[in-house]
Amino acid sequence: MKGRQGKKLDISVWAQSSLNALSAAGIYILVALGLTMVLSIIGIINMAHGEVYMIGAYGIYSLAVVMGLNYYAAFVISVLFVGGIGVLLERIFFRPIRGEPERALVVSIGLILLLQNIVLTVAGGNPVVYHTPFSQMIKVAGVLISLDRLVILILSIILLIGLLFFIRKTRTGQAMLAISQDREGAALQGININRLSAIAMFLGCAMAAVAGALIGALFSILPTMGSFALMKGIAVIILGGLGSLPGAVVGGLIFGVIDGFMPVLTTTYLSNLIGFIAIILIMILRPQGLWGHE
Repeated sequence: MKGRQGKKLDISVWAQSSLNALSAAGIYILVALGLTMVLSIIGIINMAHGEVYMIGAYGIYSLAVVMGLNYYAAFVISVLFVGGIGVLLERIFFRPIRGEPERALVVSIGLILLLQNIVLTVAGGNPVVYHTPFSQMIKVAGVLISLDRLVILILSIILLIGLLFFIRKTRTGQAMLAISQDREGAALQGININRLSAIAMFLGCAMAAVAGALIGALFSILPTMGSFALMKGIAVIILGGLGSLPGAVVGGLIFGVIDGFMPVLTTTYLSNLIGFIAIILIMILRPQGLWGHE
């Protein structure tokens, strides 16, 4: 009897670890895809992307908890609102310095401080939590798993498929691909660079907001929570290859598996160390990343 219970416990631990790995991968992929879109279309690495992720978490908290709005409505409004913030950031801060990556880097670092302090002023610096309609455990094939993490996984897959369809099958997506491959050539063909830069920033920030809103239900949210998301997002796109959408997916899966399984086998600190050792090795052996090009 005792042996059977131990076996069930082992199965439950590994099942939950698998779900943790895949849900973490989903979050990392959403963050990394946003960074990749902005890098490919606008030509910058937006260092304030983590703060956009953080605002997504605070947006749903403010709407659903503080104002008492329906969770699903709060989720949609928060994502659209943060996407709109992205459009404003592109228009006001990044468009005037397009083609100047060094200045854009400095500006985006300044935006980190600006956005953090706005949230600190409005919401304060204490950690806050919120619950979703999925904050429960469910039994699947006799094994208890987190419904929140299952929803994160499913929604991440849906959004990933939707984004890839948009990029590959729509005229706007094809125009974005053309800009990412040859900006000057795309402009000569009559493609509106400004319009597509705004769309890219909207989509990138909206995906970060989705990631922040989803992860906020699992952990406490803080005005400084964006630094971890940015660190993981940059690590993923370096591992997968700068500017590569498939690379962002592959890199996110690799880091998700490391973060999902290694804490069970070792410790969280060692799992982070292994992830960054993997990046160092990839950069030595294949500097362009797993899916990048020379």
